[in-house]
Amino acid sequence: MGRSTAIVGTGSFVPEKVLTNLDLEKMVDTSDEWIRTRTGIRERRIVDEKTAASDLAVKAAQQALEQARISPSEIDLIIVATVMPDMSFPSTACLVQDRIGAKKIAAFDLSAACSGFVHSLAVAHQFIKNGVYETALVIGTETLSKITDWTDRNTCVLMGDGAGAVVLRPTDEGRGILSFCLGADGKAGDLLKLPAGGSRLPATHETIDKGLHYIKLRGSELFKIAVRVLAKAGEEALSQCGLSSKDVCLFIPHQANIRIMQAAAEKAGIPLSRLYSNIDKYGNTSAASIAIALDEAYRRGKIKEGDIILLDAFGGGLTWGACVIRW
Repeated sequence: MGRSTAIVGTGSFVPEKVLTNLDLEKMVDTSDEWIRTRTGIRERRIVDEKTAASDLAVKAAQQALEQARISPSEIDLIIVATVMPDMSFPSTACLVQDRIGAKKIAAFDLSAACSGFVHSLAVAHQFIKNGVYETALVIGTETLSKITDWTDRNTCVLMGDGAGAVVLRPTDEGRGILSFCLGADGKAGDLLKLPAGGSRLPATHETIDKGLHYIKLRGSELFKIAVRVLAKAGEEALSQCGLSSKDVCLFIPHQANIRIMQAAAEKAGIPLSRLYSNIDKYGNTSAASIAIALDEAYRRGKIKEGDIILLDAFGGGLTWGACVIRW
């Protein structure tokens, strides 16, 4: 038998501050009913000014390590998926490494927007499967509230903050992570982006005045693509390991919009009863969303040993990624 990769611990952390739809009614021209019917979101968590992505990541990582009964000294690799690192460099992964007390290991960030957690799982899986590393910590962490225009009703109702983490270790082939399907389409990059702050548009008074450091989203166009790529990626990942939608015990898509999630499940032939959603509580937390949902589902007893779990994400880039796991 060859070797594969198993998730042996999960963790998540969200800020204490709750921002409800009723709160948003006082900030922009919107309503609780409008937000709920179009997105499925009732509230989201928001960090304070002093809290950064690494702060959330450390809390989620500590939970995952505790559940796995693994000490930081046993970690070989840390990958952090985020679009909101504490700073351009050093990486958020290095900051997490220092704060949890992991020594002399590989640590780096991965940028694939809302697909980042699934992409990070794929990278860590390869290292473990090939025998390079034994124990990996994969984290998705975001503070989207810091790049949200709270005067733009089309985007501010969607975003939330949080972090989720998993610990990966080797297992027998045929168990744990079974397959991946990753993809990208740079031609659609304009549909979801953060225009300024990089080398193309460094921060200036002009970029700040124009609001170019806030998330820009073309929702209706993204909706159609998202449903299609989620369904296709899920189907391809399942077919790679000889499974179909009928075998899926729990479908955990990126928590972007309840209508996208439901439409993708239906298109892929997965009953809505097997769709896991917590978007009503947390909104869209980008790279953290699937990791948070996975931890919550496991701790609530929704996942049992032997279950087939399908993780499925899409995000800015555009990027997408699906992962099939035999728990």
